[in-house]
Amino acid sequence: MIFEPEMEMMERGGLEEVQSARLREMVSTVYERVPFMRERYDEIGIKPSDIRGISDLWKLPFTRKSDLRDTYPFGLFTKDKKDLLRIHASSGTTGKPTVVGYTAGDLEIFGKVCARALAGGGAEPGMLLHNAYGYGLFTGGLGIHQGGETLGMVVVPASTGMTERQVRLIMDFGSQVLCCTPSYALTIAREFARQGIDAKEIPLRFALVGAEPWTETMRAEIDSHLGVRSVNIYGLSEIIGPGVSFECTEERHGSHINEDHFLGEIVDPETGAPLPDGEEGVLVITTLTKEALPLIRYWTGDVTSLDHSKCSCGRTLVRMAMVKGRTDDMLIVKGINVYPSQIEQAIGCVRGLTPFYRLLVDRSGTLDRLDVEVELSKEVFEEATAEFLSDEVVEADKLLREIREEAQRSIRENIGISARVILLEPERLPRSEGGKAQRVVDTRKVLVS
Repeated sequence: MIFEPEMEMMERGGLEEVQSARLREMVSTVYERVPFMRERYDEIGIKPSDIRGISDLWKLPFTRKSDLRDTYPFGLFTKDKKDLLRIHASSGTTGKPTVVGYTAGDLEIFGKVCARALAGGGAEPGMLLHNAYGYGLFTGGLGIHQGGETLGMVVVPASTGMTERQVRLIMDFGSQVLCCTPSYALTIAREFARQGIDAKEIPLRFALVGAEPWTETMRAEIDSHLGVRSVNIYGLSEIIGPGVSFECTEERHGSHINEDHFLGEIVDPETGAPLPDGEEGVLVITTLTKEALPLIRYWTGDVTSLDHSKCSCGRTLVRMAMVKGRTDDMLIVKGINVYPSQIEQAIGCVRGLTPFYRLLVDRSGTLDRLDVEVELSKEVFEEATAEFLSDEVVEADKLLREIREEAQRSIRENIGISARVILLEPERLPRSEGGKAQRVVDTRKVLVS
């Protein structure tokens, strides 16, 4: 199902005309109503009249998260507080929170782009949506909720946590669509298994997961253990929230950006120069229709690439690849750039390992050391335990040694770094209760004086 085919299937030339007209209006609005940005534009000699269309986008400077914090809380807004209907904010765990506001028009757009994402992920009017994204200042819960209602779904506002109850509600209500983070989808899947409920008995058919980087390994786990077809949904609270882009069930190969609302670019992380299709770089987004907080060339920090090739679903919207990671989440270990998602991909092809892992980075001596803790699958753990109990210790040692060595070899060959793999029993690592999974413990900042 395509929710708004007239826009989602628009011919490229017509779409670019729409984008150019909206960009001109957006630049004029920001210049007139945001003194902080007007001063920046004046410093580099840019006037709104210099921007005739999307081909001139490169002339404009980037907007960064630090700008939102420097003008905290409402310095980049183009509307007065009395004109808003809602305010969201980040957690602010690393400093001042980033604050975003929504007018009535913004909320209407929010509902529509989330409805597009749900429809792309297999949802239809009348289906039951189990929404296990967090409600509150986080944009995910309310955004998906509004998208479900806009599409005509029946929304169960489950929010996060109380996983045992989540399973009961899904079974009792017969929910067909699940929305949550990928790590929490796995937590819910484990709870189904703990209760002895087979994937074939679960009424869910589709899952839209996002808000954190994930991999094909996690997708396979979610699909098989929940009996669903899972797709990615992408967004940032600074831009609007979920619904910036979404995968379609037809291909599940890149997320369609809602280009009539959000103009995407890929730029070199060092120079800021634009990069062509297929090359990885930082995703930069310009909002084209936001009223309260329009952002021009917003530096997301997310590393991905774009693909303008045709999609079998019929949408003409450009697709972005799965986010590899954030530039500020990237680890530099022994001089090598490492993203947690790369580790997950490397160990994902090793028999007997699960997607539950944690990276431990320290510098106890003069060199960095990377340890990868990863849980064994229940089947392999039980197999090894049975051998230990029957005094077949040599065979058990051999099995676990082979798994460990294969994982270490895969990391070395795919990423180019040596790491020590530590095998853990199932359920050993902390589980996500709806938020983003904590994948990295880096103690080097503590050790370095």
